[in-house]
Amino acid sequence: MRRLCLSLFLLCVGASAAAQTAPEREHLAPAGWEGSYHGLHYTPVLRIGDRVIVSGIPASEGDTDEAKVRWAFQQLQAHLEKAGATMADVVELQSFHVARDHEEFRKRVEPVLKVHREFFKDHYPAWTAVGTTALFSAGAPMEIRAEAIIGSGARAKADIPAPPVNR
Repeated sequence: MRRLCLSLFLLCVGASAAAQTAPEREHLAPAGWEGSYHGLHYTPVLRIGDRVIVSGIPASEGDTDEAKVRWAFQQLQAHLEKAGATMADVVELQSFHVARDHEEFRKRVEPVLKVHREFFKDHYPAWTAVGTTALFSAGAPMEIRAEAIIGSGARAKADIPAPPVNR
């Protein structure tokens, strides 16, 4: 009986300590994105301590693919700001591009590369680009999601030499 009581006590103390050390999980949505949480049942921005996860943002507003991509990156910036992060704090990007084949995929990525250079001047995040046949948002050429660590952009460094130029 004494062992059982001691085991229960240690279990309760351990659970209490774990609950005290677990970071807070905060669900956020920039203005205009509240319907995602309440209607579609997903969180546009999730902050866990200093970690920020931004759900996929479709490139859906604009007259051209480039304009749509720029709008998506602007929305990404707004999502990050809602959680107290900046574009400089982004450590990982994932982008999903609607394309039938590799040739179309490469064509679809071109405006993304251009806009990416506007938002990430240096200390680039890790990035995975994936081709797919469809996205949830009809007419969106791509969707982007990101993860950030608040404050990491202020201490970023890169000691990566430029490759030799072939002449």
